[in-house]
Amino acid sequence: MIDVLVVDDDFMVARIHRGFVERIDGFRVVGTASTGEQAIAAVDELRPDLVLLDLYLPDMFGLDVVTRLRAARHDCDVLVISAAREAEAVRRAVRYGAVNYLLKPFGFDELRIRLEQYAARRNSPRATVVADQADVDRVLSRSGSHIATSALPRGLSAETAELVERALREHDGTLSSAECAARVGISRVSARRYLEHFADTGRAEVSLRYGSAGRPERRYGWVS
Repeated sequence: MIDVLVVDDDFMVARIHRGFVERIDGFRVVGTASTGEQAIAAVDELRPDLVLLDLYLPDMFGLDVVTRLRAARHDCDVLVISAAREAEAVRRAVRYGAVNYLLKPFGFDELRIRLEQYAARRNSPRATVVADQADVDRVLSRSGSHIATSALPRGLSAETAELVERALREHDGTLSSAECAARVGISRVSARRYLEHFADTGRAEVSLRYGSAGRPERRYGWVS
């Protein structure tokens, strides 16, 4: 069970986010806070695994909360939930170690996908050493969406990569490039490029389906 602290200065928003989290298997909310000082005190008392952190708090900027937590040697993870759309805020959040950055307003499914991604990374077996560069790339690709998307090959966009990733994650089973293209609304050739990128970086697995004639069909499934 992953313990979550919800931090938001708006009581009703915090209540909604708490309800979202409690609908997701494997997560439970252990507390809420409406200011930075309350958040720091709550982390010290409750020791959550993950903090859903708003950036616009009445007493301090949210990332200053992260600085205080790290200075106090708290090792909880932080997922930023904010209306701040400035690119610099996103870059700072990444530098401060945020596991993800979710723009307000968002729906239940958007938060669920990111929390499930976080849980998969948190619960995955971790080797003590890496064998080669491929292992390094896999570790980086699973450490957070910002690192993964920043390493996209030329011609691939982070926005479309997220849509393809979501299509794979939400499908029970495997998808062909044509099926993925239809779900996302892009060409089959484009879908194939994103799918092959995910396969190359270890985030998707490829299987072959043999028909009565012709080359086997390549099918892709997300690595949970």
